[in-house]
Amino acid sequence: GGGRCGGAGAALRWGITGALCAAFLGLGMSIAVLGPTFPNLAANVGKNVSDIYYIFVGRSLGYLGGSVVGGVLFDCMNASLLLALSMVATMVGLYGIPWCKDSLLLTVLMSVIGGSMGILDTGGNVLALNTWGAEAGPHMQALHFSFAVGAFVAPILAKMALGGSESKELPVVEETNQSVLKSVPTASAASATPALQDHLEEDFLWSYVVIGTYLLLVSLVFFVLYSKGSSAQDKSKTSLQKSKFAKYHCALIGLLFLFFLFYVGAEVTYGSYVFTYAMVFAEMKESEAAALNSVFWGAFATCRGVAIFGAAFLYPGTMITLSLTASAISSSALAFFAHYRTSLWVGTAVYGASMATVFPSGISWIEQYTVVEGKSASLFVIGAALGEMCIPAVVGYLQGRFHHVPVVMYTAFVSSVMTVVLFPVMYKLATAPLENDLKEVMDCETQKALLSNSRLTEDEEDEDDEEDVREWNEADFEVIEMNDKLKNSLIDTSHKIPGGSPAQVSLQPHLDNISGDSPVVAGGSPGRQNGNVDWDKSD
Repeated sequence: GGGRCGGAGAALRWGITGALCAAFLGLGMSIAVLGPTFPNLAANVGKNVSDIYYIFVGRSLGYLGGSVVGGVLFDCMNASLLLALSMVATMVGLYGIPWCKDSLLLTVLMSVIGGSMGILDTGGNVLALNTWGAEAGPHMQALHFSFAVGAFVAPILAKMALGGSESKELPVVEETNQSVLKSVPTASAASATPALQDHLEEDFLWSYVVIGTYLLLVSLVFFVLYSKGSSAQDKSKTSLQKSKFAKYHCALIGLLFLFFLFYVGAEVTYGSYVFTYAMVFAEMKESEAAALNSVFWGAFATCRGVAIFGAAFLYPGTMITLSLTASAISSSALAFFAHYRTSLWVGTAVYGASMATVFPSGISWIEQYTVVEGKSASLFVIGAALGEMCIPAVVGYLQGRFHHVPVVMYTAFVSSVMTVVLFPVMYKLATAPLENDLKEVMDCETQKALLSNSRLTEDEEDEDDEEDVREWNEADFEVIEMNDKLKNSLIDTSHKIPGGSPAQVSLQPHLDNISGDSPVVAGGSPGRQNGNVDWDKSD
């Protein structure tokens, strides 16, 4: 019976991991599908691309709000149910986007999608930690590898949906020397070609419907897990209650918030601007620049896949150290030697690979030293979302002001330096012993000292006893030797004295008394006293 229960528990845990990987695959597709379909969304609401940039802001704000709400709700309700409801909300938003004709309504839908994705991101990471505990490393890597695969699949899916329409030429906006923008349809162009607009709407509609349907199917799996896995959720909460908070728990969470802010900000910034850098600063062709961009994301996704197996053999701290070292070396090469083509290509590949494992390894690492609750995980996701939103915006602003400075490369270098500095500080705080641990160590040392003292005392007592026994044995041998001499001397004397003399009679009781065999004399006869006196005289 115990074996069957253990097998059922292991199957449930693997089922949760599989469902989470499927959910993160959908999360990656939901986020990445906006890029290739953005011009079609602008045409669908009758706006220029530059006029609806605020839908990204709406989605980012929704993502932040969803992370906060998800962190609070995760500590109050069942995780499987929460994740299922968040995917249903994402599905509703994806279904509604293609039919949305108003830019304000489109922003609201994007905010709803962002909020539900924030809940999914926060809850998924915490559920994986609670499900596997100290063994969560490979499973965390698998989750985020699934996200990378989803982000890779979404543009392909959109390309397939829009495949027939891309052969048709669309009116384009004029290009400038300061930006390398792809040609996009304007509102006037969209209104001038209503038949083409209807065809584009019908095409890109299917990419959102397919992703929404996929998320609906995955949500059904979580509803099933909710109906079967309530006991597992209770066990995870019980294990959390038994765990210990680190001595500097709040400081650790705050520093990891900043760590993820710089890391994710650098990752998104480089992935977003490397194409422009390659064309403006490296003077590459568009195909070469696109290939360089693909090298970054390809190395990123490949390394995340390899990290699933590496996490089974390496500690999270070791993986973070290796990643930060490679990130520092590659970002230095990109910042100071990117004018060499070889340095640019190799540095981009190494930088993408070094960024792949930091986020999942960071969450697995912090779980070894303190309790990661829903609120803590929400702060990690908020830090990552703020980095994704703020650092690229700042880099874009600075690049517009300083046209001849490769701001993106210096940003990658500065971010790497910040993460390299923050991680040792976090490690020092994480390994600081608790007061209870110090008390236990002191009690253990006191106990050992008392035991060693008692052993020394026992050894000394044993040595004293042995010494006493040795002395008594030596005394016994001396007495025996003396008795033998006395007996021999007395025997010699008795041979010289004639028999029946008073001296022989008087010496016999004293000899018997020395040898321990004193005779019983009744009434204390005067003959004994006289014998003693005679013995003294003879001496």
